[in-house]
Amino acid sequence: MKTITDINVSGKRVLCRVDFNVPLDENRRITDDARIRAALPTLRYVIENNGKLIIASHLGRPKGQRQEKFSLAPAAESLSALLKTPIAMAPDCIGPGVESMVGKMQPGQVLMLENLRFHAAEEQNDDSFGKALAALCDVYVNDAFAVCHRKNASVAAIVTHVPVSAAGILLQRELDYFEKAMARPRRPLAAVVGGAKVSSKLAALNNLLSHVDKVLIGGAMANTFLRARGVSVGASKVEEDLIGAADDIMKKAADKGIRFYLPVDAVVADAFDAGAAVKTVPIQEIPENWMVLDIGPATSLVYGQALQDAGTIVWNGPMGVFEMAPFSQGTLAMAGTLADARQAMTIVGGGDTDAALHMAGKIDSVSYVSTGGGAFLALLEGKTLPAVAALEAASGK
Repeated sequence: MKTITDINVSGKRVLCRVDFNVPLDENRRITDDARIRAALPTLRYVIENNGKLIIASHLGRPKGQRQEKFSLAPAAESLSALLKTPIAMAPDCIGPGVESMVGKMQPGQVLMLENLRFHAAEEQNDDSFGKALAALCDVYVNDAFAVCHRKNASVAAIVTHVPVSAAGILLQRELDYFEKAMARPRRPLAAVVGGAKVSSKLAALNNLLSHVDKVLIGGAMANTFLRARGVSVGASKVEEDLIGAADDIMKKAADKGIRFYLPVDAVVADAFDAGAAVKTVPIQEIPENWMVLDIGPATSLVYGQALQDAGTIVWNGPMGVFEMAPFSQGTLAMAGTLADARQAMTIVGGGDTDAALHMAGKIDSVSYVSTGGGAFLALLEGKTLPAVAALEAASGK
């Protein structure tokens, strides 16, 4: 698969598909520009090598209709400040008006296309929409890892209509780090998996059993595994229909010699509320009408010790309801454990896990933080990303 650094972009129209799906406040000000900053190496490469940079992205869920609250104008303004260069804002992402603006561009200039999702054809992977986008460029670059698990026109259909396609620097970095973790890890390889539902992580867990040496489970999904081991978890959330699947996963792990860790204590509450009565109990002593909302301190200690010798750690999903202060300590402790694991390559994926790292102030203390939640999970499941497959198919062009 080609990357942008393999291509001479001088004087060429280069369409970069990025992920500028950034959070906005009520005044349409960007509250977190991390996704914009993540794309800067690729965008700077095009500008510094005299390419004509055309930027495409989506924002929010406008459902195929033009809605000004989902305009990419704030992203264009933010990017202009970061790049210290003017950015023209197109009225749309396809059509004669956009083509006219592109035709007048000079090397080093930048044009931001309007929200791709103002057209329903984007999410439908419509071939004619992909062709219309392709008409704007000589070179297509996909640097939107977070969208690569979707069959959208701007990451899939477009590739069949452009002369040259390549991965951006961010996309290549995402794939490289994941390959290092799963295909060529420093061992032991440990997976820390949390979150609310076993159902959302079942495929990932089954795939991970072909790669890892240790699995550490946290979050509400741990309740289903505990039930599978015969532990009463009170009024905690349990996926009753997946108790058998959880038991199968633990049996597979045992058969493969994989160490499988579950919480030994828990922070429980009498209601799902930050102001509820709270206490810490051994996992065998969860009160009947109380619910588990975080792993306990003993579990954090055990998990920290289990990760001490890890050569590679992959973390996806919080250990508890970290958004509420009484139930945040398990997740913050895990963030600290990864930050202190200087011997290991540490890779974190998922929006909640990313947010927890920020909350803990440890975002700069791990090896890599993935920019894609769904795409990262798809890789954990062993799936091929449609957008990456499209680039690989086009690599011979």
